[in-house]
Parts: sequence; C-alpha cells; structure tokens
Amino acid sequence: MKIDNHADPAQALARAAANKQQAKPAAAAPAGEAAPRSASRAAAAGVPVTLSHNVRGAAVGRANADFNAEKVDAIKTAISNGSYRVNAEAVADKMLENAYETLSRAQQQRSH
Repeated sequence: MKIDNHADPAQALARAAANKQQAKPAAAAPAGEAAPRSASRAAAAGVPVTLSHNVRGAAVGRANADFNAEKVDAIKTAISNGSYRVNAEAVADKMLENAYETLSRAQQQRSH
C-alpha cells in the first residue's frame, strides 16, 4: 500500500489502460449458461471513468514532480532483503494529515 501525496494519477490511469489492452477477452458462455466469473470481472474493468477538472489538473502538476530513483532502489533493496522497517508513527501522522485535508475540503464544499 502506498501512502503518500505524490502518487501520479496520470501514470496510474496509463498503467490501467495498458493492462486493459493486454487482458485477453473472456470466452463467451454458450446460450443458457451463466458467464464465467472472469467475464464479469472483465466487464467491470471496462467501465468508463471520467476525471474531474481538478483531478486532471493535479495529475498534470504531479507529472512534473521530482522522482528520486535512488531512494526507490534503496527501498526496493531493503524490502527484498528483509531490512525495511515501517515507521508506524510517520504512517499514522500521514493518515491523520490526509483525513484532515479530506474533511476540510468536504466542509468547504458544503459551505459553498
């Protein structure tokens, strides 16, 4: 799970679109039979999504954000060799900060 405000929604959407194109279509079920579960999942994955202007603007702004490849590699290495430790206090602080921001935005929207 990634907990950070620097996730790039534009890249996530591009990956989702690429995965969708690579996915094989499910075989059609013969008449009178229920479609297999994978077919219903494939159908659910094909639902179109529209992003608001605010989200699209945030995605563009974050696309220009700095990316520290060395830090990513260091974390990958620590995870793979079992030495990565999660700072529970930092995670909790970030969760509280995100919740505060979300609630503040919701309150601002209600007052307008």
